[in-house]
Amino acid sequence: MSSVVKSIRIDKKTLSDVESLLHMKKETFSSLTSELITEAVKMRKCPGIVFVDGPAGRRARIEGTGIDVWELISACQELNNDLHALKEAFHWLTDRQIMAAIGYANTYPDEIKKLIEMNRAWSKEKAHSELPFVRKK
Repeated sequence: MSSVVKSIRIDKKTLSDVESLLHMKKETFSSLTSELITEAVKMRKCPGIVFVDGPAGRRARIEGTGIDVWELISACQELNNDLHALKEAFHWLTDRQIMAAIGYANTYPDEIKKLIEMNRAWSKEKAHSELPFVRKK
């Protein structure tokens, strides 16, 4: 992705907060603030979605759950995009949560598609070769 240089004014408290995150994440100020702005824009465009860290990096999650957007969309695809079946399978989610995930996936389809493809690329053999500790002894 290309980038553009822009000058912005940040209040001292926010600057201090960002700098404290830098010590935890070992990133540059520019890369961290760019990530924070990107996520803030996505959350404004798609209410009900938050971002979390994980082994595959930061990813969109349905607020108030442990379910990543890609996981719900993958399940929806496996259910032939049957919204009624999806709601039955994830009966503890509210309509608002499900629609937030679907809205996010529709807004950022390439991001969700990439995560689904990464997950589907795993096989028993790949897990054993890359994660030998998962083998039964």
